[in-house]
This record gives sequence, C-alpha cells and structure tokens, in this order.
Amino acid sequence: MSQKVLQPDGWPRPSGYANGIAASGTMVFVSGMIGWDQHQQLVSDDFVLQARQALQNIVDVLASGGAEPAHVVRLTWYVTDKAEYLAQRKALGAVYREIFGRHFPAMTAVQVAALMEDGAKVEIEATAVIPSRNV
Repeated sequence: MSQKVLQPDGWPRPSGYANGIAASGTMVFVSGMIGWDQHQQLVSDDFVLQARQALQNIVDVLASGGAEPAHVVRLTWYVTDKAEYLAQRKALGAVYREIFGRHFPAMTAVQVAALMEDGAKVEIEATAVIPSRNV
C-alpha cells in the first residue's frame, strides 16, 4: 500500500480517524453519498442506517473504479444533527468497521443546516488513492 499515516510527535492518537495521510497513485473522488439505495430511495429515517447505506454506496462507487475502502485517504461527513451524531458514535463505529474494516483515514465531520435530499440526515464524500502498480 502506498499510504503513510501522518502522526505528529507528541500528539495523542485520534480515535477512529487519522490526523493526516500521505499517498501516491491514481486519485478517485466520490461525490457525497447519502443513505439511499440504487433507486434513490432512503433506506430508513434512522441516522445509523442512513450512514451505513452511505458508506456502502461509497464502497460500491470505489469498486466501480478499481478501488476499495483501504484506498480511502479522506472522508468528509455532513450531518444535520450534531447531537444525534455524537449520541450514535458507538453504533456508527460498529457500522463503519463492518463496511470499512479497521482502516481509518483522515476525516472531518461538520453539522449543516440541511442536505439537498429531504429526509437525508448524513452525507459522506470520499477521496481514495489507488497505489501505482510499480510502487
């Protein structure tokens, strides 16, 4: 793998993400994915189930480009309710590990007033780097 976790000396290790990632290879950019299925129907009004589907949608898009979760170097989470996100962190962690394994890229999470699709509670975008064949 052509990735290196960036962890400044003396900083505490973050839980569930990396402070930074250095990578080389082919870049793959995945648009913000929400918790809807291939028919553009939200799978649930449950925050965790929407997050699970959004993560699975990212994996599906990555696969269509020859990438996998281990190639992800950055995730950005947009949530409509910070309190709900924080209250569901344990369940989100379990869902994340189910879909992405124990790969923890750089991540950002922000609360937004609303998402473009009515009923969507979370949107996640991803950046991946597929290692060069001769690395």
